[in-house]
Amino acid sequence: MKISQAAKETDLSAKQIRDYEKAGLLPTPMRTLAGYRRYSAQDLSQLRFISNARKVGFSLQQIRQLLKLNQDPHRTSREVKAITEQHIAELKDKIASLQEMLALLQRWHCSCQGNDSPDCSILSGLGEEITQSFSVAEDEKV
Repeated sequence: MKISQAAKETDLSAKQIRDYEKAGLLPTPMRTLAGYRRYSAQDLSQLRFISNARKVGFSLQQIRQLLKLNQDPHRTSREVKAITEQHIAELKDKIASLQEMLALLQRWHCSCQGNDSPDCSILSGLGEEITQSFSVAEDEKV
């Protein structure tokens, strides 16, 4: 199967698939005589796994660990659960930070008159020191 077909089957773009190959999450696929990548059923299964893991927010490092465990017949579910627990804790921290950001923005928004006056509590708030520390990390780009 060519990369365009694999992309459709797995809800990924061709670029994402190439990036996952470069990141070492997917083995280098076989190529046709013309140089086109060819994906096997096993490759598609692994791409679906990666796609689903990204959809629920696992990092590339976590996905790498999960893939390794998925392929290890001697793995324990304890190991998988530990990675998931770590991810859940990270998500809870992000949610808490996002809720703090939302509360601050809503306060500024509610106190802004939204009229013809140049006074704006949103701009004033942005110009002041913010004492809260928001810890929402940027998502990995792959």
